[in-house]
Amino acid sequence: MYGVSWCGDCRAARKFLTSHGVEFTEIDIDRDREASAELVRRVGKRAVPQLVIDGEWFQPYKPGRGLLEDELHERLGIPRA
Repeated sequence: MYGVSWCGDCRAARKFLTSHGVEFTEIDIDRDREASAELVRRVGKRAVPQLVIDGEWFQPYKPGRGLLEDELHERLGIPRA
């Protein structure tokens, strides 16, 4: 997951992944300039959080909607309780 420590949407994504037992590597784009540049190359801006799932970049939130839990369940194959 590409993110930053101060981002509320990143915290929500981190919490979702952790609570569902999804292992992930977090890349802090404030600390890693190369990762920040890669993010901009891939999505056109520094928009976080960004997940890379099977090589596909996915932003798991939308302004005004928050974390896209339904899409996360579907993309990660997590059954709903």
